[in-house]
Amino acid sequence: MTGHPGRTIGRYGVMLVAGAALWLLMAGPRTVLGFDPGPLGMVLLVASAWGALYLVQFSARDEGEHAISPGEWRARIGFAFMLGAVAYFVAKLDLFAGPGAVDSADARAVARNLVMLGIAWAVLGQAMASRWKGRIQEDERDREIARQAGHWGHGVLVIGLIGLAVTLGFSPAHRLQWASHFLLANLLVLVLMLGWLCEYAATAVYYWRDRR
Repeated sequence: MTGHPGRTIGRYGVMLVAGAALWLLMAGPRTVLGFDPGPLGMVLLVASAWGALYLVQFSARDEGEHAISPGEWRARIGFAFMLGAVAYFVAKLDLFAGPGAVDSADARAVARNLVMLGIAWAVLGQAMASRWKGRIQEDERDREIARQAGHWGHGVLVIGLIGLAVTLGFSPAHRLQWASHFLLANLLVLVLMLGWLCEYAATAVYYWRDRR
């Protein structure tokens, strides 16, 4: 999205908001004026994804962008959004370890933020679909790419679940003291997020290869 001053400013604005969101979620202060900044970071991350969607749909398009379908834009935005969510989870993973994690206010706040991110992304996904409804229909190429990318996401999900099952089933009990029900529940959420992340990445790559 280049070549138009307003669009360029909007793009950098979205990048700035996304950067501020990730800083608040992962590296920012634990409290600001006595409040957890995590929810604000979450709101800014969703806002940056919505801003990217707005720029894609309503900004003037150059000749090269006409080849990019709504499915590819959804994959690009979804990959960036989910990558931020996964990075946030991994950065805070240590909060979920230990016997007292379930009673930790910080750990509960991170878990709550992740659930809200998932809900926000589901709502945003529906909004993206409605934005393009009746304008550009998916064709056989889009459906085939979605099918192939779905296999990658499903594969990551299956591998993650098998990995957890093998770890829990074949490890001695004294080596599983880290595996509290609270941590395991959140690891399952992480596996689900990694599956989505891989599916979005595969979708973007398939579209890119198709245009070559």
